Amino acid sequence: MIAPDGLEPVTINGITRTIRVDPGAPAMPIITRDYADAAGMKAGMFGFAMGFGPKVMVSGGTAVARVAFGKVEPAKLRIGFTPKPYAVNVAGVFGPASLAAPVIRFRLREPVAGERTTSFPMVDQGGLFGGWAERFAIIMVEGEPLRIRFDPHHPRTLANAGAAVRLARAYGGTLSGSTSPAEIAFGVERPVRTMTLATPLAMGPLTIGTLGVRTVDHGHTDTIVDADAHADPNEVVVTGKGKHDIKRDRLSIGADQLIRCSSIVFDKPAKQIRLSCR
Repeated sequence: MIAPDGLEPVTINGITRTIRVDPGAPAMPIITRDYADAAGMKAGMFGFAMGFGPKVMVSGGTAVARVAFGKVEPAKLRIGFTPKPYAVNVAGVFGPASLAAPVIRFRLREPVAGERTTSFPMVDQGGLFGGWAERFAIIMVEGEPLRIRFDPHHPRTLANAGAAVRLARAYGGTLSGSTSPAEIAFGVERPVRTMTLATPLAMGPLTIGTLGVRTVDHGHTDTIVDADAHADPNEVVVTGKGKHDIKRDRLSIGADQLIRCSSIVFDKPAKQIRLSCR
């Protein structure tokens, strides 16, 4: 059972620090370079990079180290490390797929009467190194799968541009308001506008009527109706060439929705994510 703040002590190569077990974090743990140096880790032949929008990239090294939680015997695990921390005030983050237990339960708050639990198929990113990425729930939008990430440590539900266009077509979405920055990870901020859905998106026990849209990330939003009379002068719309890859579309469910939920369960043998909400 993971507590709401996700904070856990972990020991890497005999050095103990506090990390956050995070339902929205990658399967490959990511720690700070300071922690990696203290644990005697040296970058091997495999590096990694995470992209945020068309031009922002955070890269790091990886190494295999001996990792232990509590009194569990250490096990070898590939770990990434970066000079800039993934999250503030912790030495690193571990996603649910980082942990050896077959079922990982995140407790967000105490359960209340009237909650219902919905199960979603669980997938990784796909591809050669897809197992290093987050674990996503799947919903269907316009007859195609959309990857859903659960992120209780950020305040707002966000869609990247590709996901927003699909949601706008399916549910009558319109953009409004000015662009404002939202932190995603590593302190990286991306421009976000508000989208209102004429027909709310029902996702199990959750009903999403408004959300933030990362307007220039993995697609463009110029096909979404703008409810304002004029375009935002600070918004840069990037139009890409080639066919849109729906596998890169992401909807990240933030604390604004997850405040209604008591738990998120990642069941690896069943390949399911179960969400319990009122």
